Amino acid sequence: MSNVFEKGAYALPVSESAVAADFPGFSFGVFRDTAGQVWADFIHDTDEFVVVAEGEMEIEVAGEVTQCSPGDLVKIPAGASHSLRTSMNGGSVWYYGYGRFGGNDG
Repeated sequence: MSNVFEKGAYALPVSESAVAADFPGFSFGVFRDTAGQVWADFIHDTDEFVVVAEGEMEIEVAGEVTQCSPGDLVKIPAGASHSLRTSMNGGSVWYYGYGRFGGNDG
C-alpha cells in the first residue's frame, strides 16, 4: 500500500485546475471541512484521489495511517476502507474525484 501516499506531489499553493487536469476521466469536487471533521470507514466501488490543499489531515487507507499536509496526494484503490480526519487545530480544504486508475491518470 506504500504507493498510496505521495507526499509533496503538488507545489504550493495547490492549483485546483492542475489537480483536475492530472486526473482525466475522474469526477472532481472540493470539500471544505471544519476542525475535527471525520469521514470514517468509507468504501467505494471505484478508485478515488484526494489532494490536500489547505490544513492538516490524518488519512487512513486499508489500515495505513499518514499525516497529510498541503500538496500531498492520496490514491485510494476501489474496495479499500478509508477515513479522513481534519486536524483539531484548524479546518481543511481538499480536492477529490472518482474514476479508474491506470493509463493517463496522473
